[in-house]
Amino acid sequence: MENNLSQNGGGAHPAPAPIKVSSLNFIDLSNPDIQQTVSSLKQACLDCGFFYVVNHGISQEFMDEVFAQSKRFFQLPLNAKMKLLRNEKHRGYTPILDELLDPENQKHGDYKEGYYIGVEVPEDDPDAEKPFYGPNVWPSEDILPAWRQTMEKFHREALEVAKSVARIIALALDLNTDFFDKPEMLGKPIATLRLLHYGGQISDPSNGLYGAGAHSDFGLITLLATDDVMGLQICKDKDAKPQIWEFVAPLKGAFIVNLGDMLERWSNCIFKSTLHRVLGNGQDRYSIAYFVEPSHDCLVECLPTCKSEINPPKFPPIKCATYLSQRYRDTHADLSLYSEHQT
Repeated sequence: MENNLSQNGGGAHPAPAPIKVSSLNFIDLSNPDIQQTVSSLKQACLDCGFFYVVNHGISQEFMDEVFAQSKRFFQLPLNAKMKLLRNEKHRGYTPILDELLDPENQKHGDYKEGYYIGVEVPEDDPDAEKPFYGPNVWPSEDILPAWRQTMEKFHREALEVAKSVARIIALALDLNTDFFDKPEMLGKPIATLRLLHYGGQISDPSNGLYGAGAHSDFGLITLLATDDVMGLQICKDKDAKPQIWEFVAPLKGAFIVNLGDMLERWSNCIFKSTLHRVLGNGQDRYSIAYFVEPSHDCLVECLPTCKSEINPPKFPPIKCATYLSQRYRDTHADLSLYSEHQT
């Protein structure tokens, strides 16, 4: 079902084309009827790979504080933010145009800036050698008091929400509830918090200008919290000509959750990792994405419940760290460009 929202102001001018808004299923983590929850989530995963998660246990007061702290960072002068430029471990600040998600259709990189925060691993820990583990890059406490504590607390709480959602996904795939809780899965996950700011540019798809180009996410699932500015769009059928894009309405207090490419591989394409993009409408827009992937050494291969003689695996097995590293290389600017610019 879809809603058509018309943005007309009356008068003699013709009304703009209606805006398509997608209706997504609601997954209530406080619902005692687990079968109903599993059924609703499974339908969402088969239909479009996007759904809302409500009653997830993170208070609205704390979510408001995370957004306020995010805004404080992005309001810093550019030279202060560039001192925290992302490193080779993808920790820190990503400037506007740093990311190019849809090179076939984008004229420039994404008109957004971001900040990556991963699992905090001390430099002297053997795990810090892994591509997506290591120390985070933090703004000075003098500049942004309590910023690190706020983000670390959100990272912890969002991971618990993600694990709750993953248990329902496991049941929807006829697996044991704790399938994704194993050490090689979400026991030692690659979980990345990304603060995002879209700076008020107006997107123009006909000219290849986007807040974020069309893409699917790389991992298991993504949790997204947004402010009240519309911008996110999904395309349920990426092979349709022309593609049909529908907005996803912001919903205060909810996470918008979508499935990633690894889950599509695990499920042998039974569950979809759906194309999505962001269009800017001239307003500042803030969102907070939490990307959840399994451990570095996890082998992503077709699940036993998702294959048969007539439906063999569609993808070869691949190690999580290998897959993620390639996807990040494909979509982010080479860091040497920044050092060349600064010199």
